[in-house]
Amino acid sequence: MRRLRFVRFVIGVVVGLFGLPAISLTAQPALAQMRGHGGPVRALAVVPGGDIAISGGFDQAVIVWGIATGTALGVLRFHEGAVNAVATLPDGGFATASEDGRVALWRIGRPEPERIFAEHTGPVAGLAVSPDGLSLASASWDGTVRVRPLAGGPARTLEGHAGPVNAVAFLPDGRIATAGYDATLRIWPVAGGPPRVTTLPTPLNALAVTRDGEIAVAGSDAIVRLLRPDGSERAAIEVGPNPVIALALAPDETRLAAATAGGTVAIIDRGTGAILRRLIGPGLPVWSVAWRGDELVTGGGDRLVRRWNAATGEPIGALSLPRPADTLAAFHGDRGAEVYRACVACHALKPEDGPRAGPNLAGIIGRRIASEPGYRYSEALKAMDLVWDATTIARLFEVGPARYTPGTRMPEQTINTAEDREALVRFLEKATALP
Repeated sequence: MRRLRFVRFVIGVVVGLFGLPAISLTAQPALAQMRGHGGPVRALAVVPGGDIAISGGFDQAVIVWGIATGTALGVLRFHEGAVNAVATLPDGGFATASEDGRVALWRIGRPEPERIFAEHTGPVAGLAVSPDGLSLASASWDGTVRVRPLAGGPARTLEGHAGPVNAVAFLPDGRIATAGYDATLRIWPVAGGPPRVTTLPTPLNALAVTRDGEIAVAGSDAIVRLLRPDGSERAAIEVGPNPVIALALAPDETRLAAATAGGTVAIIDRGTGAILRRLIGPGLPVWSVAWRGDELVTGGGDRLVRRWNAATGEPIGALSLPRPADTLAAFHGDRGAEVYRACVACHALKPEDGPRAGPNLAGIIGRRIASEPGYRYSEALKAMDLVWDATTIARLFEVGPARYTPGTRMPEQTINTAEDREALVRFLEKATALP
């Protein structure tokens, strides 16, 4: 909406939520689509061999999938925030990273992580494994990257970005590339010392590095840039109009997939920079993408993991599924409902509604903060003495969640006009009233 101003547009803003019960996680194999997350699918990785995928969602859940059947083999609930990144490890395990600032190492088939790293003081947005398989790097919104030996030992800290770091990757020679909201690509030497800094025209969301050292970066301006190992630009490919959220290289590295906030994935010929084809989804953001041979696996805002034939651009199985009813249809013409539409992906209005990316708002008027049963709130919110009413809700969107409710996992946003804030409150009073 025009009047709802997001103070930071960093792809990957997340909030915590509780997910679906495990019983609901079996997909219909004929659809070749995997349904089970209670929020957008933020992260994806395919285990070598191609039989298993790992997904992470805004719902705090990690799901282990049997790709051929579309069946959830396991649902892991450890993180206390959205799972932003997943990476497979050479020993057959995998790593996950979350908005809660933690990185966890897992073994397939086990319900709890083997190891946990909690050095970051902000959400972790990206993971990368070194070419030799000995190190794991994590990029965080605390402005740092941590590089830790998987065999144990202290982590190396890379500091210098002016704001959130959204992506990290290793170059073949062991150097480390990082990309941030400050519109810089930084290449860090193996032996320490200052990085080589390349400033680009846009905040950066995604990063991929080839075996010959070429670097692909992309972000808010919807341009994929191919950079030489020294950071100089070789090609720029416009895939817009929507920002690029994720990048993934094909196994043979001749093609690059760029997932966008508009619901499409562009498949780029790396050599020529030409767009070979576009995968056209149902119009919701594609948050994550991974290759499985000549297939692409994508995770979207529709909460599905989908499979695509990368050679033809066609979906494997049905593209469209029945869409849920518009919960705001009954409020057509209500200004408050229009303001609330920006919130509908994260909050349900009725007790019987399915989970969203935030606590259910049924009965919110008069409810104490951080008291919705079954929702994982931060300790900071649980310690606050605040009751939601017309005044406090309006104030939340006047000054922004980070200032009014420190410790929140809610994306930082404000509503600019008093009229729109009042309209939202009036709408919530009607729409969330309990019987």
